[in-house]
Amino acid sequence: MNPAKVDRNHLLCLTDLPNVGPACEKDLRLIGIRVPAHLEGRDPYDLYAQLCLRTGVVHDPCVIDVFLSVMRFLQGEAPRPWWSFSAERKQTMAREKLVPH
Repeated sequence: MNPAKVDRNHLLCLTDLPNVGPACEKDLRLIGIRVPAHLEGRDPYDLYAQLCLRTGVVHDPCVIDVFLSVMRFLQGEAPRPWWSFSAERKQTMAREKLVPH
C-alpha cells in the first residue's frame, strides 16, 4: 500500500502495510507470512534470505528496503516509501559484508 494511505488502525492483511502490494504479499506468503502479526520481531535481512532460498532466485536487494519499511512501521515509526531505506540497507550490507544470496 502507498505509505500515505496506510491506516495503522486497519492492519488486517499484508497489503495494508506500507509498500506491500500483491507481488510482495505473494513473496511473504511463500515464506510463511500470512498476516501482519507474523512479521513482528522478524529480521528484514533474514526474511530476504528466506525468500531467496525458497524461490531459488537472488531477488533485487530493494526487497530488503521494503521489508525494512514494514518492520520499522510495525515498530511504531511513521510509514515511509521503501526507497528511503536504500542508503541504510547499503551501509548495513557493506558493514556486515552481506551479499545477496
